[in-house]
Amino acid sequence: MTEDEEPNDDLINQQDEPQETITRVTGMYQDWFLDYASYVILERAVPAIEDGFKPVQRRIMHSMKDLDDGRYNKVANIVGHTMQYHPHGDASIADAMVQIGQKDLLIDTQGNWGNILTGDRAAASRYIEARISKFGLDVVYNPKITEWQASYDGRRKEPVNLPVMFPLLLAQGGEGIAVGLSTKILPHNFIELIDASIKHLQGKRFTILPDFPTAGIADFSNYNDGLRGGKVRVRAKISQLDKNTLVISEIPYGTTTSSLIDSILKANDKGKIKVKKIEDNTAAEVEILVHLPSGLSPDKTIDALYAFTSCESSISPLGCVIEDNKPLFIGVSEMLRRSTDNTVQLLKSELEIKLGEFEEQWHFASLERIFIENRIYRDIEEEETWEGVIGAIDKGLQPHIKHLKRAVTEDDITRLTEIRIKRISKFDIDKAQQKIEALEDQIAEIKHHLEHLIDYAIAYFTRLKKDYGEGRERKTEIRVFDDVDATKVVIRNTKLYVNRAEGFIGTSLRRDEYVGDCSDIDDIIVFTKEGKMMITKVGTKTFIGKDIIHVAVFKKKDKRTIYNMIYRDGKSGPSYIKRFAVTGVTRDKDYDLTNGNKGSTVLYFSANPNGEAEVITVFLRQAGSIKKLKWDIDFADILIKGRVSKGNLVTKYSVKRVELKEKGVSTLKPRKIWFDDAVRRLNVDGRGELIGEFRGEDKLLIINQSGIVKTVTPEVTMHFDDDMIVMEKWVPKKPISAIYYNGEKELYYVKRFLIENEGREESFISEHPNSQLEIVSTDWIPVAEVVFAKERGKDRKANLEINLEEFISIKGLTALGNQLTRDKVNQVNLLDPLPFEAPEEVHADDIEVIDETEVTAEASKNDTKLSEGDNNSDDKGQATLF
Repeated sequence: MTEDEEPNDDLINQQDEPQETITRVTGMYQDWFLDYASYVILERAVPAIEDGFKPVQRRIMHSMKDLDDGRYNKVANIVGHTMQYHPHGDASIADAMVQIGQKDLLIDTQGNWGNILTGDRAAASRYIEARISKFGLDVVYNPKITEWQASYDGRRKEPVNLPVMFPLLLAQGGEGIAVGLSTKILPHNFIELIDASIKHLQGKRFTILPDFPTAGIADFSNYNDGLRGGKVRVRAKISQLDKNTLVISEIPYGTTTSSLIDSILKANDKGKIKVKKIEDNTAAEVEILVHLPSGLSPDKTIDALYAFTSCESSISPLGCVIEDNKPLFIGVSEMLRRSTDNTVQLLKSELEIKLGEFEEQWHFASLERIFIENRIYRDIEEEETWEGVIGAIDKGLQPHIKHLKRAVTEDDITRLTEIRIKRISKFDIDKAQQKIEALEDQIAEIKHHLEHLIDYAIAYFTRLKKDYGEGRERKTEIRVFDDVDATKVVIRNTKLYVNRAEGFIGTSLRRDEYVGDCSDIDDIIVFTKEGKMMITKVGTKTFIGKDIIHVAVFKKKDKRTIYNMIYRDGKSGPSYIKRFAVTGVTRDKDYDLTNGNKGSTVLYFSANPNGEAEVITVFLRQAGSIKKLKWDIDFADILIKGRVSKGNLVTKYSVKRVELKEKGVSTLKPRKIWFDDAVRRLNVDGRGELIGEFRGEDKLLIINQSGIVKTVTPEVTMHFDDDMIVMEKWVPKKPISAIYYNGEKELYYVKRFLIENEGREESFISEHPNSQLEIVSTDWIPVAEVVFAKERGKDRKANLEINLEEFISIKGLTALGNQLTRDKVNQVNLLDPLPFEAPEEVHADDIEVIDETEVTAEASKNDTKLSEGDNNSDDKGQATLF
């Protein structure tokens, strides 16, 4: 019990029970925990802004300099030496050293230092060796401008900060978790950092973005200069090797090939993707082969890998450094500015020290010349005391030292007395003068650098780029990512069933009606006979409502699926017709598609994936004076409105049944498709270049520089190779013209062909490794120019202009073609095509169409009366087209 606490009478009276002692922890928290927190922040986890090192890294580099003799040292030896400065175990020092060595910047490594691609660890420190790299010796060390402090035990001196003259922290990156804060500074490109430093010194604006040693692809749209709240999306580089094989050639930062493969296998086990086999051939470079089952779309699988595996991940940067023994949160641009400014000051200090050294050398060289040339050394022959010697030399120098830059001190005179007789006897006045003049030139040069310090710093960074920039080009490709919709790329690995009568849907109803395949992340849309609609998550067994009439996987924001419906309002009310789309609703909520009157029922319902509008026949019951009991209605005459619309009146009389008379064509306009080159994806949102208007049967023509041609159905999930040179809407009757070099025959050939096998990927040039495509054209009448090479002893042949339509007729895709020329060709150019009036495309659904953008949720006040039996002279009803 403390002195401040009053005794408790109850506790005193309870003699048999032990006394309780209360200890306040406030003091402990303030003194001990805060000391611990500050120690971890300052001495363990967060790098200093001055040199970019954490204490353990700084001590490793200082120890390596202590041991440096130009040869490799055992890492175990370096670790042991570092323990003189670092008050922690050898394991933490060895791990930190391996991390520095793997960044391939400051340490020249030898032996097995692990693999950042595969995640393999380095060999034990007794088996691997290291020495400081040339770059490290150049930019990290200068004892003359280093501030020193006592080591933890006071036996040695260690640097407070190393005089690093380069934005090292940004080049290497750094991360650490302290108490109450953390830091994550991403690595940046060596060359780009130097260029940015030069721009800063020139007063220009700059932008720097991370560059990862594992390469990959990255989206830095939300990088936020490396500050808190930013995000970087990184992806593996995945390409299609063949129709059943994908190859991962680069991995995202923060992953390894092992962790990446594990994530793919887990996604396969969960049914998100389907993989037949995975091969890891990674050595110096990443090569992971993903073998797919036959019939699976490679493009869709690539998106699924990004959506469900570690092939895509997000990194949240957090720029935190230590400045003046305090944590500081700043962006990478400010880090670079401060680092560059610090480099300028270090260069200035270095120049000033050199200037002082050269001036001191000049001062003594001048004194030495005066001392010997004027034989002042003879004045000391008669002196018997040291004071007399000093005084005699000082007196002898006085007439000759007016041009010196500082006064002569006793130390200067003492140094003169230490000159050997042999040196005096061999003294050469001319050489001495040349030495003095050389020193004067060096002094003048340093003063010039100090007067033009910024230019000197720019030259310094330029030299670093020239000497060490080779092979350090950017590895990570910068790209803006398109979001992957997981519901569109997930493998449908579950079967969906429905019990229509009882109103249940789910994956466990295997005795009931099979609907189709789905995934466990899909939403399901369900319509019932009562005119109710619900969207719900896939489950094992979910009750919707009795008498289900339609079940399907729901596509969010789908404007092309149109529902055609006729319903009776109430038990004996009129019947209405409506067309609508469902683009988005609240999950697990009942929506009434009728007027809401009790007893309403659906008389006819169809779901049309491309807005098809069928013709139906309405049959009325015989009642009263109704003259016409049967007539047709074309859904194409009905406006597409919102699902809350009441609809158009069909009849006020009792409907016996509604039958389908004939299937209809799409009433939606052809879909416009654009290609966004920034993300290399198709889209329907108007981003990028318009490819064309596509109907359901239209295809996309793709030709690659490798001579591969294919036609595909355009989908927003498609991926495109980097060597794609043609992408356009395919016109089946339009020929493709090409000039290519046949590597086997070593001649150029011309060919024109049509695509006969839709959907098949085919090569239209020779498969010889030296064969290459020169030009390809999809114009009706293309024209090419052949530029001939100059042959020895002959005049250059005039360029040849060729009309390819006249040169060769249309042949098969696999035909060799006609020989272009036997002369040596320099290059082939594609010229403007000749004018040609292309035949008009005719489609079965070229009719007046209803634009899906006119889907509205108008109230029923705008609904139009279609038919009321004998009260209408026109039984078909009003047609409204726009």
